[in-house]
Amino acid sequence: MSYYPTTYHEQVLYQADAQSANYIRNIRHQVQEICRKYKNQYVKIETVDSQVVFGRIVGCEKGLLKLAVRPPHGGDGRLFGSPSWGQDEIILTLVLYELLVITLLYT
Repeated sequence: MSYYPTTYHEQVLYQADAQSANYIRNIRHQVQEICRKYKNQYVKIETVDSQVVFGRIVGCEKGLLKLAVRPPHGGDGRLFGSPSWGQDEIILTLVLYELLVITLLYT
């Protein structure tokens, strides 16, 4: 439960304009549909910050992409909070509007 004093005042620090908000919603919807279509497929993701991640799409909802990735340097996934049932993947969550490129990888 949150507590707000009776003299609580609000000051808007940032508010997106309606056109930008609609554009972001459309992008989110488009990427969610792509991720649903290619669920369990291996992809390469490039973010707007030039990070590159390889993994398998395991889910996409509420503006988030869940990607199964291998721990760095063959490490133990438990170090990253994944369950200890012996799987060699961890789940990485990415924000859809930060994605720049999704490339399908063929085996």
